Amino acid sequence: MIEKIQKDIQTNLRKYNQELIDMKAQEILAWGYEKFDNQFAITTSFGIQSSVLLDMVNKLHLQKKIKIFWIDTGYLPRETYHYAEKLIDNLSLEVEVLQSELSPARMEAKYGKLWSTNKESDLDKYHELRKIKPLENGLEKYDIFCWASGVRSSQTDNRSKMKFLDVIRQRLSLRPLLNWSNKDIFYYMEENNLPAHPLFFKGYSSVGDWHSSSPDGIGTKGRDTRFGGIKQECGIHTNN
Repeated sequence: MIEKIQKDIQTNLRKYNQELIDMKAQEILAWGYEKFDNQFAITTSFGIQSSVLLDMVNKLHLQKKIKIFWIDTGYLPRETYHYAEKLIDNLSLEVEVLQSELSPARMEAKYGKLWSTNKESDLDKYHELRKIKPLENGLEKYDIFCWASGVRSSQTDNRSKMKFLDVIRQRLSLRPLLNWSNKDIFYYMEENNLPAHPLFFKGYSSVGDWHSSSPDGIGTKGRDTRFGGIKQECGIHTNN
């Protein structure tokens, strides 16, 4: 089944993107659900803008719930864990938590604090262990072929070149919020009474792990504040 879908997608990727470009974000989510059924899922980080996509999923009122994956690195700020609990409760979400097979303590014993060396190769190792592998294991376990995320084109150089639908590590990545601006996010959250991440009020416009996130500063904001400025991407949304 999955081989047939893969062949179909490669043939029709351009056509699908032409369809999606005129759709609203929630319509794109519905398209993913209708196209891939049980092989469709959502990923979330419970970061600054995460409530928007989760609220849209909740408002679809589908007969079958879309599977929601939360990639928990074990190093998230305590504010993120509290925020996640609040959103899960407010939106009545069912969330599958994906974590590394290595506990934080065991990883540090084997490899040290990979985020603290200022080496891009060590950051890549960290992201592979704590983010990419847990996600891929979850997608494999549930036979997911298409996963949607809240990435936006304005966030990084890499994301500015993205399409609504693309292939990432032999699976499809769907981006319903790709063309949304910060104002779009703000107004949607305001209109739908969605709570803001606690760190937003402390100057953060992007939040990941506690050791790789910083408030916006002079000349730096958003993803530029992440990973000590060494890189913008954690690897989940790239093929490299």
